[in-house]
Amino acid sequence: MTSTPKAPDAAGRAETLGDLRVEIDRIDAAMHENLMARGAIIDRLIAVKARAGGGSAFRPDREASMMRHIAERHRGRLPLDTVEGIWRIIISTFTFIQAGYAVHADTAAGDAAMRDSARFHFGFTVPLHTQDGPAAVIAAVRRAGSDLGLIRLGGGVAAGPWWRGLVGPDAPKVIARLPFVERPDHPAGMPVVVVAMASAATPATEVLLHSVWVERWRDGIPAAAAAEGGEILEQTAAAGGLALLVAMPGAAEGPAEGLAEASAVRLQAALSAVAGDVRVAPVGSHAARYDFAAVSAPAVPA
Repeated sequence: MTSTPKAPDAAGRAETLGDLRVEIDRIDAAMHENLMARGAIIDRLIAVKARAGGGSAFRPDREASMMRHIAERHRGRLPLDTVEGIWRIIISTFTFIQAGYAVHADTAAGDAAMRDSARFHFGFTVPLHTQDGPAAVIAAVRRAGSDLGLIRLGGGVAAGPWWRGLVGPDAPKVIARLPFVERPDHPAGMPVVVVAMASAATPATEVLLHSVWVERWRDGIPAAAAAEGGEILEQTAAAGGLALLVAMPGAAEGPAEGLAEASAVRLQAALSAVAGDVRVAPVGSHAARYDFAAVSAPAVPA
């Protein structure tokens, strides 16, 4: 929706503050009507999903795509931070209306940045529960069944090898990485992963995450992972060895079945060549990272 200045009327009268306020009120009323119309779709959405045998309330793949498109088409004086925040609240709140849930956030390393991330991405309608560490977040998500957990990346040694709590078919899994649109000075830019029970979400599979255990560190491990397109996100001591969290390339489209397992096999083979005894297990996936600053930067002439 765009607004163009009014031309002077037949008497040559230029628009006034009163004219502008009337136009602002009209735009505000239209936005409210559209929000209410969006809310009215929820009952129909629930009915359609029920006829189809049910479906996940959380669609982080769709959310990531929506946020990218919003960032790409945004223009004008309104800051992108504001627009992104508004849409995050709209999306998370309507998901809450569709299927009630709470967010469990790891605040063991500090409260302020994690609260900023939780409130920016999920608003104030969705209940927020703080937890003392990643293990507590994972346990809370497992107990609740339909809730989400937020765990910061780069928590260091103090956080421990928390991703090992995501191993196994009945454990929660990573379903998203936040923020969806990365850029310098993002108001909630701390890297965070979202965990949920597999039945609660339909995740993107552009990036696959694996829990890796090796008996001891070898200098060739980073290069071996990189040769398969992998990146080591976390590493810390674990029982009898070293635990790694490794991101591997997935697929933007196509069937997801067997994708994580095949990726784990490739990664294990690559690491075993340099590290000997290696164990790899899938622990989730998320959409590809989207660096808005890099995407929107003007091309440099050759």
